[in-house]
Amino acid sequence: MLKPSLQPGRIECGVDEAGRGCLAGPVTAAALILPEDFSHPLLRDSKALTAKQRNTIEPILKEAACSYAIVHVHNHEIDRYNILQASILAMHRAIEKLKTPPCFIAVDGNYFKPFKNIPHECVIKGDAKLLHIAGASILAKNARDRYMAELGKIHPEYDWHKNKGYPTKAHRQAILEAGVSPYHRISFKLLPENQLSNG
Repeated sequence: MLKPSLQPGRIECGVDEAGRGCLAGPVTAAALILPEDFSHPLLRDSKALTAKQRNTIEPILKEAACSYAIVHVHNHEIDRYNILQASILAMHRAIEKLKTPPCFIAVDGNYFKPFKNIPHECVIKGDAKLLHIAGASILAKNARDRYMAELGKIHPEYDWHKNKGYPTKAHRQAILEAGVSPYHRISFKLLPENQLSNG
């Protein structure tokens, strides 16, 4: 059973990101503060939920949240800073946007840079252990999926409405045939053979 927080009695946000391993599009982070008594049977790691389940729980989370924020850091910044730094930047920007400043930050994963003077703790597989991180993972995943579906309307050749920018065989084949779009991460190894044409 997921715990509500690491530090009961304090205003604590959970933070997670989506899209680190993609070849295209942003890395998206969400920060979420939930009431201490919040619970829902669907609330768990976004990777354990179907798209329909994520879409069901998302408005419930947003309605119940004391505060939440979602931020995209786009491919140009990913190329400039590298994906790890861009992921942390996205999380920092999401925390910055919270209407209620947290007193403590619970971060999914094993690495984070301090945000202002707010104490934090990294939790490996935190989205499977803490409710607010699980909720943040759902908000980030859904927001990024919708964003990639919109980009897919601009560039239907890459099937982003299906693969969301992840390195599927079909996505790599489309890069080989159509070249690189303005939304691809140039710093990533887009093709194993490195056979890139200019898109």
